[in-house]
Amino acid sequence: MPFDADDRRHMLAALGLAARGLGTVMPNPAVGCVLVRDGTVVGRGWTQPGGRPHAETEALRRAGAAARGATAYVSLEPCNHHGKTPPCTEALLAAGVARVVVACEDPDPRVAGGGVHRLRAAGVAVDVGLCTAEALDLNRGFFSRILHGRPSFTLKLATTLDGRIATHGGESRWITGPEARARGHALRATHDAIMIGIGTALADDPELTCRLPGLSHRSPLRIVVDSRLRLPLTGRLAATARDVPTWILTREDADGTRAAAFTDCGVEVLRIPADGAGLPDVTRAGALLGERGVTRVLVEGGATLAASLLRAGLIDRVEWFRAASVIGGDGLAAVAPFGVDALAAAVRFTCTGVRRCGADVVESYVRVDT
Repeated sequence: MPFDADDRRHMLAALGLAARGLGTVMPNPAVGCVLVRDGTVVGRGWTQPGGRPHAETEALRRAGAAARGATAYVSLEPCNHHGKTPPCTEALLAAGVARVVVACEDPDPRVAGGGVHRLRAAGVAVDVGLCTAEALDLNRGFFSRILHGRPSFTLKLATTLDGRIATHGGESRWITGPEARARGHALRATHDAIMIGIGTALADDPELTCRLPGLSHRSPLRIVVDSRLRLPLTGRLAATARDVPTWILTREDADGTRAAAFTDCGVEVLRIPADGAGLPDVTRAGALLGERGVTRVLVEGGATLAASLLRAGLIDRVEWFRAASVIGGDGLAAVAPFGVDALAAAVRFTCTGVRRCGADVVESYVRVDT
């Protein structure tokens, strides 16, 4: 049946609920569900931390008996397989839901249309395809992991107008203002992991946590790409590894004694093959993160890591914060050279939004697939 304005409004509400789970539900997708009966919302739910309970279960619990005869608006196809919990299709059927509106099908082979088929076979009216683009964008990391075996990568840059991240002497705090920094912390809260290179770790000794009031519990997994295990054992990342999960991606031949010292601090050391430049192969790193259930990675530095990921075609989105200042050509560039000899070989993006952020501007980009 065709969708009307009320259908769209309720599905957008379900998508808004789903977004609450971003950064907390890996390896699962972030899903939202709204139950509506006789024009009144009777239940709302979203995927809970760790991926359980699912959105549909939460919405049905809140609705209780009012779910019978209701329409369920779900941002992703309900699951139809037994895992840690029974299938959501069974819960919807047991509750007596009359209609289910689905934004998009789940590409997970354990679902992949099976949820829709199960509901229809039981006599439930199912309509698929409302707000599909929005739903795909919301769970782009989950879809990337299922379809391509790796998480989605968002490159976050904070630069001057001329694309510099530090002066020639290395001064970088603070190029952008407090509003931009707060928005950067909000980005951290919606990602499973934050990734930096060893150069950034040595220069800044960062914490890489979410320091917005009330959101410290949303600090993501921290990942340092460190080919020779140079991360200081006394630095903030190693010192707090038992409080905030911290991984190091290093080469296969990295020093075993040094690796054991990191393990003693609570840091997990993951070994991957080196690329042609002697750095940990970022393509293999992406595959390893996907195997471990990571769906969304925020890349915050530095120039060498950004270049490696761009060269490998792994950067899916860019969030570019620009300050209204100019440093000049002797400043440190946001992206190191990565061998583009012709314009046809440039990595291309399309702009999806430009907005003010205090005194700064943030531009959002999505990679153009060729």
